[in-house]
Amino acid sequence: MNLKRLLKHRWLDESDTRRALGPAALANLEARVRASEARHSGEIRLCVEAGLPLSYLWRDATARERAITLFGKLRVWDTELNNGVLIYLLLAEHRIEIVADRGVDRHVPHSQWEAVVARMSADFAARRYEAGLAAAIDAVTALLERHFPLAAGQANPNELPDAPHLR
Repeated sequence: MNLKRLLKHRWLDESDTRRALGPAALANLEARVRASEARHSGEIRLCVEAGLPLSYLWRDATARERAITLFGKLRVWDTELNNGVLIYLLLAEHRIEIVADRGVDRHVPHSQWEAVVARMSADFAARRYEAGLAAAIDAVTALLERHFPLAAGQANPNELPDAPHLR
């Protein structure tokens, strides 16, 4: 285990997450997710975590591993059409991960998710977390609108909370 990495992750906590995204930013992001989901049948879930849990650090786990675990814990996989998408931000490492359910993965290649992450990286490096997450929501929205449009008069049943999940 890398001592520097351990200290970086243990130094940060949920209060750092709340400082990075204050109440106004959280409300804006929640509204953006809600507006997005009115335009397609997919579900978007945001998760922002200050640092990895100690058990992940001991085994030198990656942000991707944590994102996949949270994809399950937050029940993003549990949507009717298997079209949920998790946008995960790990503050300690400025890592961004996007995990899509199997219904979405059939339509969207990994290279497109990498492009979304690359566009967000500059905002996160500059600590513009709200702007980066807003851009991610917009990019995921465009993909979900293309592959999971709502029929005329159809409404998205909103299967997951729209508010960002902070850890």
